[in-house]
Order: sequence, then C-alpha cells, then structure tokens
Amino acid sequence: MSFSIVIPSRFGSTRLEGKALLDIAGKTMVQRVYEQSCLSDADEVLVATDDSRIADAVNAFGGQVVMTSDKHPSGTDRLEEVVTKKAYAKDHVVVNVQGDEPLIPPEAINQVATNLLSNANAGIATLCERITDQSEIVNSNAVKVVRNQHNFAQLFSRAPIPWLRNWPSLDFIGSDSHLDSSFAMSPDDAIQWFRHIGIYAYRVNVLKQFVSWPMSAGEKAESLEQLRALDNGIAIHCEETKCRLPGGIDTQEDLDRVRALFNEDER
Repeated sequence: MSFSIVIPSRFGSTRLEGKALLDIAGKTMVQRVYEQSCLSDADEVLVATDDSRIADAVNAFGGQVVMTSDKHPSGTDRLEEVVTKKAYAKDHVVVNVQGDEPLIPPEAINQVATNLLSNANAGIATLCERITDQSEIVNSNAVKVVRNQHNFAQLFSRAPIPWLRNWPSLDFIGSDSHLDSSFAMSPDDAIQWFRHIGIYAYRVNVLKQFVSWPMSAGEKAESLEQLRALDNGIAIHCEETKCRLPGGIDTQEDLDRVRALFNEDER
C-alpha cells in the first residue's frame, strides 16, 4: 500500500489563535498530529503551512514541511499545491489529515487510504460513523451522509436525512437539543443514520480537477466542500469507520479535554 499524508496547518483560527502550536503535554498540537500520522502505513508525512512559526516548529521536531501560499481559501487548495510541488503521479493517493486532530487513529488513516486504493472507480474516499443519539440527526453541525449498498455516497447534508415519512414536520423541532416526543428513530435496522467524518483520501488527478472547479450550488447551499465533487460526478467511497474517531480541537474546552487525556495517559 503506497500513499502519502498531508497535514494542512495554519496559525490563524477563529476560536483558538495559533492552535497548531498550542502545548499538549509537552508537545505542540502539530507534532501530536504528525506523530499519530507517522504510525500509519503512509510512505511519507508532510505538514503544509504558510506560516514560518509552524514551519520552524515542524523542523525542530524533525518533521517534513512544505511551504505553501497564504492565499488558499481551504485546506484542499493547500493540499493541491503540495502534490504539485512534489510532482506526484496522477494516480498517487494522498490522505488529508486535519491539523487539529492529535488523537487521529492510524487505523482510520489506513482504512480510508486502502478503500481508495481498492476501488478503482472512486476518486475520493472518506469515512462515516453510525448515529445513535437522535438529537444529532437534527443537529446541523453533524453532517449526515446517505450511501448506496456499495458504500458510495449519494448525498451529504446538514439536514436530517434520510427522513422517515411518519415524522411530523420540521416545526416539531424547537432546537437541536429539544425534540418533540413524536420524533423517534426507526425501531428496527431498516434505516440507519450516519455522520460523516472529515478525513479524505484523494487521487492526485481528481484533486487537481476539484480545485479547478467553481463552487457548486449544493456546496454553496450547505457549505460542504464534498458536494462539489458529487455535483461534478466524482464517486466518493464512504465506509463506516472500523475504529472510534475522537473529535478534533475547535474550542478551549476541546483543548482542555485532550490535554487531560494525555496527562492521564502519561500518569
């Protein structure tokens, strides 16, 4: 299995400024993500950044860094610049690991890379997990995915999909945390709900096409980048994850939680 990992990392963050360099039990966040990625079967792990402070930190712990433009609108565009600079073959597989996931399981990285390498008709591979909390179905921050019987994504949405026809109208939802008693998940296994997990494996040629396309109507409506691929006919393989994926770090509360986990582990 041959693939590369690119970790887009930037200094700016709306909720945690400079979070890539925040300390987690004696190491920066970017180093924690890098080290977890190195435990996978990847041939190489690269950090892509436009900030010299992050580049210096990566070089200090012996990691590989690629400097990129500071004009990129997304991590995907930054990823494409890296694969161009590295001159990867068009069928080479690159996994985008988010720079704020210091607990990313190497098994999940291997799973998404293997799935893309094993499905020649897929241009992108990603993962999902089963939703067991009914409040998450109507939570717009939890992106849902509907798949066909061959584990290919048919639709991603912030809306509660699939929608059971016996549910009342959306008026029954007072808030994401309050649900009317008439709302209930399917009593059997005929219908399941899945939350999309934002780890992606790309073929280089598909990645290059992707960044050349304008935002699609679906992408603009839902603010979901993966809809640009679906709207342009790219097949996205989406398998249920085989291991639990802890959440990334977006807030101070997230950071405190992860720091506590590392400190507990060291004790």
